[in-house]
Amino acid sequence: MPLVTIDGQPLHYIDKGTGPAVLLAGSYLWDQTMWAPQIAALSQQYRVIALDLWGHGESGPLPEGTQSLDDIARQALALLDHLDIDRVTLVGLSVGGMWGVRLALSAPQRINGLVLMDTYVGVEPEPTRQYYFSLFKQIEDTGVIAPQLLDIVVPIFFRPGIDPQSALYQDFRAKLAALPPERLRQSIVPMGRITFGRDDLLPRLGELKADTTLVMCGDQDKPRPPSEAHEMAGLIGCPCVLVPEAGHISNLENPSFVTEALLKFLAERN
Repeated sequence: MPLVTIDGQPLHYIDKGTGPAVLLAGSYLWDQTMWAPQIAALSQQYRVIALDLWGHGESGPLPEGTQSLDDIARQALALLDHLDIDRVTLVGLSVGGMWGVRLALSAPQRINGLVLMDTYVGVEPEPTRQYYFSLFKQIEDTGVIAPQLLDIVVPIFFRPGIDPQSALYQDFRAKLAALPPERLRQSIVPMGRITFGRDDLLPRLGELKADTTLVMCGDQDKPRPPSEAHEMAGLIGCPCVLVPEAGHISNLENPSFVTEALLKFLAERN
């Protein structure tokens, strides 16, 4: 199990395949296994790296002093340094895209291409931010994501028509229910506050290279609706692709569509 110590804590990642490097950066509350369909396909031609966010999967707790998405981007860059990866195509979904943009802006020479999925780098709308922060407070106070909270949180990630009895839905719910109090309080809640308390990067999107950037979004994504994706793509000047029949975790709700789009994007840049 590959681990690297960054800022005093073990960061878990997987490293599969050979060829040009691709870094997969996933959503808050999900670990690197969310990328299983893409890892299987992409690793046939590429070196695929997928990491677990702090407090997620097999990674250790949020390192002391980690206060912003810029810190997360710097830590991911340290992982690339550790792996001797000079240039990478970064595919960031949700919070992965939020810190992925920061990595691309701070170290543009390290980026071959950038795919931003189901993400938004503007500030969180204030009513939503306050709502999420109230949920974090409940989780912090109780040390558990209680069943009534799971009923609120889990559906956010999927398209409205998903079968709640499906394995995808039930497995995610079970993972969240099983999170221990210490992990919730030390890492999950602080990571959530960092994510939804982020600053506004929309004014800097024009600095990204339009010809090596792609924005994608589930056509039924509720927390990060297509309107946000179109707004960002417009500011960057890059294409925006909507993933049919998909919500926030679009790469799992329509894996074949997303994998094909990524393979096409990678083929044009490597």
